[in-house]
Amino acid sequence: MAPFVWGGAEELAENLRKNLILAGHDSEVLRIPFQWEPASVIPSQMMMVRALEIFNVDKVIALKFPAFYIRHPDKTLWLLHQYRQAYDLFDAGQTNLPRGPEGDDIRSLIRNADNEAFTESRRIFTNSEVTRRRLDHYNGFEATVLLPPINDPELFPGGPTGDYIFAGGRINGMKRQHLLLDAMAHASMNVRLIIAGPPDTPADAAQLQAAVDRLDLADRVRLDMRFLPRETYAEYLNHAAAVAYLPFDEDSLGYVAMEAATSAKALITTTDSGGILGLVKARETGWIAEPDAKSLAEAMNAVYIDKVHTRSLGKQARELWNSFGITWPKTVETLLT
Repeated sequence: MAPFVWGGAEELAENLRKNLILAGHDSEVLRIPFQWEPASVIPSQMMMVRALEIFNVDKVIALKFPAFYIRHPDKTLWLLHQYRQAYDLFDAGQTNLPRGPEGDDIRSLIRNADNEAFTESRRIFTNSEVTRRRLDHYNGFEATVLLPPINDPELFPGGPTGDYIFAGGRINGMKRQHLLLDAMAHASMNVRLIIAGPPDTPADAAQLQAAVDRLDLADRVRLDMRFLPRETYAEYLNHAAAVAYLPFDEDSLGYVAMEAATSAKALITTTDSGGILGLVKARETGWIAEPDAKSLAEAMNAVYIDKVHTRSLGKQARELWNSFGITWPKTVETLLT
């Protein structure tokens, strides 16, 4: 965990704990602080976690790097993501690891330690097909996809369609809310946008506010940049015309997309957004744009051109999500098998 950062992984861990307890088990979440800057401190933190041995519990379910280094004779991985800067993000040139011998040593250390942890794990699940393919490609380990359930589906029954597109969740460069603001400069004047969620840093918030001011979007864009009460977030989503979520190559479907589908909302994403493409099907459940302003603007305009069609896409998104049959009781049973 990163201190003071709360996102989908943290929600998943907490709701896994709750549902293990509901199933009759004792359960605790062990949150291990992790710092990735500067990259030179990563090896010492890996060693710290590797030194942890938890033998007074019956089972360990590990979720993220470097927590899956913990030693236990009955350890199952539900892999949310590895340290991607040593894998695909390194290949894409989006890594914090230094170029040259030092960075090569850290990458080798991470890969070797990962492989050792995977070898000693009783079972490996991943949170998406994207994560499964990455694990197979870079590490050569097979895994079973276990999609995470919605935590509180009762909050997302849907509702009357509003006049805005909603973009919820954590705000940072990898979630790319700034692309939506660039697109708004090319979209029709009737397009409205609400961006709501906690910024990871003050700089992330400042970047969005500066873009709104620079592009003169104050009358068409609302920024609600804070940690939202769950009910406030759900109200935004339930009454949206559509929901936009366009992270860069994210591992999972994403809670925002899953909750939008539960609420029967059409989805907007991009061709390079990763796991969410398992839920967004072009002309079936939403729109898949290129990750540029003009293509996104076309998708945003389409939400308003035929609102009946937009609602139909949302209903199909709900049907697709429901067809997966994902529930917490089934998930807990699978993880404990």
